[in-house]
Amino acid sequence: MKLPYLPNHDESSFFDFVSMHHPGLALGSHGRTPVSQPVLDQGRAIGPMTVPHATTVLAIKYQQGVVIVGDRRATEGFQIADRRIEKVFKIDELSAMAIAGAAGPCIEMAKLFQTELEHYEKLEGIPLSCEGKANKLGQMVKANLPMVFQGLVVMPLYVGYDVKRAEGRIFKYDITGGRYEESDYHAIGSGGKDARNTMREHFQKNLSEPDALKLALTSLYNAADDDVGTGGPDLVRGIFPTAKFVTAQGITDVSDDKIRAVYDSVIATRRSKET
Repeated sequence: MKLPYLPNHDESSFFDFVSMHHPGLALGSHGRTPVSQPVLDQGRAIGPMTVPHATTVLAIKYQQGVVIVGDRRATEGFQIADRRIEKVFKIDELSAMAIAGAAGPCIEMAKLFQTELEHYEKLEGIPLSCEGKANKLGQMVKANLPMVFQGLVVMPLYVGYDVKRAEGRIFKYDITGGRYEESDYHAIGSGGKDARNTMREHFQKNLSEPDALKLALTSLYNAADDDVGTGGPDLVRGIFPTAKFVTAQGITDVSDDKIRAVYDSVIATRRSKET
């Protein structure tokens, strides 16, 4: 059943509806404490507010689609705020996104994006195209711009399988909502540059699925080696990065056992080179 007509409102957009009728719940609302300002305790300044930040995430294209990977660490300044945070989210049956930046708003944007696409498909009867999904996420990033000036940056990495093109696609964004497509791979977050260096050196066109996963996990491992904010595999606690395959068949979660096997191989190879 169609929603009643609402003036100046695209009824197929849940995000627009929330922004218009419940602005306090929308991205970029002004009801939060600025990160750059001191937090007050009964009128007494007790220092600046700190929020957990999530880093690093990356995506690589391969023969069947795209693999998207994120580490599990969130930091508050020089401390580890969380060792098991999820940064890679299934958005719908053919797309996923990973987040870097202020953890709370990042997770909020991912959940809102999931609802937005589900709402659109229910009302219109058809899903948005891959291009349309990427554009919609850009609008959400732009809506968060007021919070960027307060330190609550949200930087998504979006991947989708384009049925019309029969290929996986990778999209990155700037803080103003600008959308840019990457042809082969990309990484964002504090360890993004280190991860990109590894991918640039070893990437090849038409990688197999196992090779794409190995390159993604190796790139994240190298980023963790150089960047204090990026978490590598924690073999003691059994904490491993999150990885998903995005293909024409849908979204497939990579098991911890498979990820551990890749890291065991990588670590063994490096140990043999050092002896």
